[in-house]
Amino acid sequence: MDVSDSSKGGARYKLRVRFRIEPAQPEVSVAPDEFETTLYRAADPPGADGWLFFRDHLWRGNLGDETYFREVAADALGVPVVSISFSELETNQAYLDALRDAIGDQLGTFKADTVDEALKKYFGSSIHVVDFDDRGGR
Repeated sequence: MDVSDSSKGGARYKLRVRFRIEPAQPEVSVAPDEFETTLYRAADPPGADGWLFFRDHLWRGNLGDETYFREVAADALGVPVVSISFSELETNQAYLDALRDAIGDQLGTFKADTVDEALKKYFGSSIHVVDFDDRGGR
């Protein structure tokens, strides 16, 4: 993920995914046939289309509809997904500040009295502030 594109900083959703390999030929087998990995989804800049992903799909740090996300992940990865769970929002401080400002501007939308209450409603305690290097890693 290239976080340098956004003037408001960068962030990404981190999800744990367990997937299965199903050989296409009956004479082939694999062991183990299930694996776990981390899937990252870039977080849209606050105020941009898609920035409310967390409001629409998370509740108290959990995915609202795991079945739907297993299907989305399976399409993205090209393998059957057995399970998926939200781990955290990895964000730099600039993105988190912009997110807090955007939530504050629309606090009524989140049915919360404060920005902190809104963040807790959707992310639980799963926000991790990190420094991304030039390649978008940590």
